[in-house]
Amino acid sequence: MRNLQDLELFVATADHGGLSAAARLLDISPAVASAALKRLETDLDTPLFVRTTRSMRLTLAGERLLARARPLLDGLRDTEEELAAGHDKVEGQLQISMPSDLGRHVVLPWLNEFQARHPDVKLRLQLTDRLADIYREPVDIALRFGKPPESGMVALPLLQDNPRVLCAAPSYLARRGVPASPHELAGHNCLCFMLDDAVNDRWRFRKGEEEIEVTVQGDRVAGDSEIVRRWALDGLGLCYRSRIDVQADLSSGRLRIVCPDWAGDNVPLYMVLANRKQVSPAVRVLREFLLGRMPGAV
Repeated sequence: MRNLQDLELFVATADHGGLSAAARLLDISPAVASAALKRLETDLDTPLFVRTTRSMRLTLAGERLLARARPLLDGLRDTEEELAAGHDKVEGQLQISMPSDLGRHVVLPWLNEFQARHPDVKLRLQLTDRLADIYREPVDIALRFGKPPESGMVALPLLQDNPRVLCAAPSYLARRGVPASPHELAGHNCLCFMLDDAVNDRWRFRKGEEEIEVTVQGDRVAGDSEIVRRWALDGLGLCYRSRIDVQADLSSGRLRIVCPDWAGDNVPLYMVLANRKQVSPAVRVLREFLLGRMPGAV
């Protein structure tokens, strides 16, 4: 390969579905973009796309190259930004959106400590379980469970191992009994979370090679994750929550894990940004700070 610009053009073409969109993104002419792609395919001696009159799709070789090229280019951009911002002050305003319960009971104390260390950083927080549209809303950073499907977003991992756990208050378990397995949840009051009118009443579990999905029922549903947690703390039922959300409650004994041999869905936590231009010195320092406080961090 003669230059990295050809590789960047290839990745942009794969991400945006065609040469014209990639050319606009990189601010080059379609003719230059076409020549760059042809040059890359010549250098590699293999076609990277199957072209039709309406679309382009990756060949097997193209898929293999994309898997290697994306982290390579991301790493180079990170290095360039770090060198360019090596002496920049950690300052400015950060507008952060995050799930309500995670924000109030986990991240908020950490952010207080972060601002004490970096008083030139101003924060505007949006605590909501609704997924903020980081392209249209005034949001710089979104903390989200699960990697976003949008390929254009920047998703920086904060906590990779974050399974959902089935848990309840000791008072509920003393009153209603402890289910021996998720198969017995039909006989229990399950506290469900609702997002955009969709109730999360299908709880998935895995034990060894066995995977099951249980449809649960209960007398309470809330569109605020903090309310679901409070109901569980009050002994009103079982909840199915990400471990980081209830870690303090589990450590204190306010909640107990039920069916510990069964693992729930893993919901890794990411710091999500609309594009790499938003990865400012303040964002980088904040991410390193949060990484140091995640469960399991050394």
